[in-house]
Amino acid sequence: MKIVIIDYGMGNLASVHNAMKFLGADVKVSSAPQDIKDADKLILPGVGAFRDTMEGLDKRGLLNVLQIAMREGKIYLGICLGLQILFEKSEEGNARGLGIFKGSVRKFQKDKGLKIPHIGWNSVDKRQVIDDKMLLDGIHNYSYFYFVHSYYAEPEDKSIIEATTNYGARFASCVWKDNIHAVQFHPERSQEIGLKMLESFIKL
Repeated sequence: MKIVIIDYGMGNLASVHNAMKFLGADVKVSSAPQDIKDADKLILPGVGAFRDTMEGLDKRGLLNVLQIAMREGKIYLGICLGLQILFEKSEEGNARGLGIFKGSVRKFQKDKGLKIPHIGWNSVDKRQVIDDKMLLDGIHNYSYFYFVHSYYAEPEDKSIIEATTNYGARFASCVWKDNIHAVQFHPERSQEIGLKMLESFIKL
């Protein structure tokens, strides 16, 4: 089972790679389109700006390859920006995303008295659905994961929301549809509970 962590010029690649190797996964970091085509599963960890992420993928010839891979059923895990770019557009830089899901990415509002970015541990409220294809299957509801972000996704199709988190208001902290999984938090920085979720991804 070959897993490729997509290198688009930024992102927390080393931490994700180390976590996957610790769990015994056959994993590599690559920006080569052919490696993405040959992989069984893909991980896109995101740290930085939405527009820079999209431009980094485009510069390496990965945008179309990634869209085709996901639409053809390759299993994908997006982390943080890796979740946000699945949507059509973002308020961050007024940039366009991959458009895999309908919806947009919005910024937390300071007028709600929130500290921005949202940094630290927060609980994740799972949908009351039991499905062994869910990344959070087997993880206790309201478990705490580590977040670092100023923007959040707002899906049009609420059925893709696997879990939510409260920060001023509820936002989608985990989305899932078919072969596409994505989380707003950082499992690679979420200690034992994060490793458990990554292990679920390996076993999918």
